This record gives sequence, C-alpha cells and structure tokens, in this order.
Amino acid sequence: MLSVLDLNGSDARTTEDIFTGVSQSMPLGRVYGGQVLAQSIVAAERTLPEERVVHSMHGYFLRPGDSTKGITFAVDRIHDGRSFSTRRTQAFQEGVPIFSMIASFQDEDPGLDHQEPMPEGVPGPEELPDVESHLSGVHPMSKRFFTDRPVDVRHIPSPIYTGVEGAQEPRQAVWMRVRRAIPDDPGTHRAALAYLSDLTIQESILRAHGVSWATPGLKVASLDHAMWWHRFGRVDEWMLYVQESPSARGGRGLATGRVYSSDGVLLATVAQEIMVRVPDAAARPDASR
Repeated sequence: MLSVLDLNGSDARTTEDIFTGVSQSMPLGRVYGGQVLAQSIVAAERTLPEERVVHSMHGYFLRPGDSTKGITFAVDRIHDGRSFSTRRTQAFQEGVPIFSMIASFQDEDPGLDHQEPMPEGVPGPEELPDVESHLSGVHPMSKRFFTDRPVDVRHIPSPIYTGVEGAQEPRQAVWMRVRRAIPDDPGTHRAALAYLSDLTIQESILRAHGVSWATPGLKVASLDHAMWWHRFGRVDEWMLYVQESPSARGGRGLATGRVYSSDGVLLATVAQEIMVRVPDAAARPDASR
C-alpha cells in the first residue's frame, strides 16, 4: 500500500502537474478504487504546501482500470486562496481517464466544533473473529484477495462474503486498520484513510437485500465517491466504520459511512453510489425500512 501511494514526479507537463504510479496486483486484474482515489489525493497534495491539508473530495470512477499497467495523474491547480486551495486530479491509463476528482484543501483554522457520537454497545475488534475465520470454502484465488491485502477488517455482525447472516438491514459496522505500523507523516495517514474508505461501504446496500458477494451473476461497480476529513487519526490503529444505505433504486444504491477512532473521535464521513445488478432482483422482497 505504501509503495503504490509513493508517486513519481515527472518533468513532462503542460499546464498541469504530472505524476505516475503503479497498482497493487489484484486477483481479477482491475484497479482497486480506493487505491486510485488515494493516489489522486497524494498527487494533489504534492502541489501544495505541507500545512494546507485535504478536507473534502468528490470523484467519479469513469472506467475500470488495469492493475497490470501504470497510471498517470494530471493535477490542475484550479484555485489558491488565503485559506483554501482547489485541485482537480485525473487518472489516466493509455491516454484515457479512469478516475476524475476535485478536492479542496485548507490551512488549519479554529472554529465551531461538534460531532455525531460513536454508537454505543458495539463489540470491540478483539471480541470479533478475524477475516480468515469466515473464508472456509472460498476459492484460493478469492481468499488471497482478503488475506494478502494490507487491511485487517472485522465485521459487525458478520461478513457477507458467502452469505448474509441475521436481519436483512441496510446497515452494518466494520472495525478496520492497516496491518502494520506506518510512518507518522499525517499526509500518509490521510491518503491511507481514503484507501480504506472504499472497502466494505457497498455492503450496507447488499445486506439490506440478503445479497452476498458470492451471489451468482452479481455485478457491482463504484460510480462516485465523496469524502470529508474532519479530524486527524492514525490508520494503523483500530477505527470503527459505521455504514448505512438510505436508498437503492434503478440499479443504483447509495451508501454512507462515518469513521471513528477507537476512542470515539469522528475522523471522516464518506458517501458512495454504486451500480448494482442482481439477476433475480425483481423476485426479492422489498427491503424498505
């Protein structure tokens, strides 16, 4: 994860700053969405002073990327003000954009401060089984996707990899952290949080309809992604990702999430819309709540 977030600069430029990067190897050969949005944040931050940090981003996934090929990131310096800066980053493969993002950056400023509290009564990560406990019978290639990734994930109530246990509700919570300690650099932690934010957020939509990732013919693709960083937190410490889906209709589903540190500090808010196609969706009961 750290190696793919360490982009290379380039002297080749027009009116934009150019960076290049590589992808993590993926079982199905498609670039992981959280990777490309995190890399886009890193590219944009490279054009700004260290004290001006990202507080929001809005991006669209335009095409599936090929994880065997490099990615070029073009950053447009749209605006620099006294306190805020705006950057547009586009990620290209073979001259075609696969992801487009606008992000805003701000100098740290005093102001009003409140947050939605973390839910109470949630079991801690050490009380929950690790991911390997839920992968019995999973194909070895698919199993590698979970065991080799740099993130430790623990679901509440349980994962939906091969089936959906319990009530079919449009909500869940997930503890997550990267598996090893990473450098103290705050920019690395912000980018890594963006990387993690694309993991599991789609599942509140699927869980509402009793649809597991192993459902034959299931097709899911992220359409867009928005994220707001509220407060600094370390991604190598446990974080609780509280997720829910307010709506699904017309082959699209919306999911939102809040990321808390283990001691209850609200670190970020996330929203994502996905394309979701289930072959027998018309026969499934209405999951409205």
